[in-house]
Amino acid sequence: MQTTGLFDDIVADAPPTEGVKYAGSKLKLLPYVLRLIKKLDAKTILDGFSGTTRISQALAKSGYQVLSNDIAVWSEVFGTCYLLNKKTRAEYQELIEHLNAVKPIDGWFTEHYGGQPNGGCAIQTDGLKKPWQVHNTRKLDAIREEIDRLSLPAVDKAVALTGLILALDEVDSTLGHFVSYLQDWSPRSYNRLFLKAPNVFVTEKEHKVFRRDIFDLVKDVSADLAYFDPPYGSNNQKMPPSRVRYASYYHLWTTVCLNDRPKLFGKAKRREDTSDVVASSVFEEFRRNRTGKFIALEAIERLIKSTNARWILLSYSSGGRATAQELNELLCECGTILDFIEVDYKKNVMAEMKWTNEWIRDSEQPHREFLFLIEKR
Repeated sequence: MQTTGLFDDIVADAPPTEGVKYAGSKLKLLPYVLRLIKKLDAKTILDGFSGTTRISQALAKSGYQVLSNDIAVWSEVFGTCYLLNKKTRAEYQELIEHLNAVKPIDGWFTEHYGGQPNGGCAIQTDGLKKPWQVHNTRKLDAIREEIDRLSLPAVDKAVALTGLILALDEVDSTLGHFVSYLQDWSPRSYNRLFLKAPNVFVTEKEHKVFRRDIFDLVKDVSADLAYFDPPYGSNNQKMPPSRVRYASYYHLWTTVCLNDRPKLFGKAKRREDTSDVVASSVFEEFRRNRTGKFIALEAIERLIKSTNARWILLSYSSGGRATAQELNELLCECGTILDFIEVDYKKNVMAEMKWTNEWIRDSEQPHREFLFLIEKR
């Protein structure tokens, strides 16, 4: 079993990408995703769970035609910004400068998500912690209203919203999600909100961006290769069936994009439509079906078999619901495993696994990510 450092020169093969702090980020996996795909004669690639679109961005910059999909509104905004853009970054500078110059106002975001410095304590008089200091939510309120007032073309609006989200991500007081906030203000939360034009790019390929349920989408599109990184249901047996769902971690980005002033609930003031009942994903399901098979594993099998692509590249975590043996049997039933890579985040090493029993054994160790390259039958 050959190993190399996770941050060896292979990382240089991945083009630069841009995104926010994200629990599901594949930034460190990018070089290995590209390494596996380059072995194939693939020209069109479906990124089925695109998230912050880092994978989609890297694939587009590497010369592939990309079909980027995610059910999250903010992911569609990122995809539109980076994949559908036809302008240089400099052409957006006037818009960005205009938005930075708007006068702060007290609005909806300040009412619900802005907090006073309080000598370093983020707990406010209402007993709640806040994700941003009030000087930044007042700027957010003004900028978000101005974006709507300008009635921008779709791509220009996506660029403005992406720039706003990237700027907000730089001054938040969170651990990278919006289901709980820090008790003491983070040092970065004292900085001033300042927008920069996103690092947009232009490619020759005509990319597509979708916001659809993945099972509906794969009925209508085809690609040479599909990359799937579904949200995982934890394999922690003590985790209750009802919990904070993955989609709700980034509810505030949805609200920034929609500016729809939704009904809120809970201490984190989540959107009502991100409740545990509403915002669930079959891939996060904890239970087994009537035959004893994990529902999440069954969903992966259904997805692979339903996808119109010759190759499937599946990303899976050692913390996922499926056991290694179950997942291996599923993949072998769906096709031939051409290659697979293990990344050990704790030890910062990767390994190309040569034998099935190696990855099954190592998958029991925490902090592992696996990439499976499958050729469908």
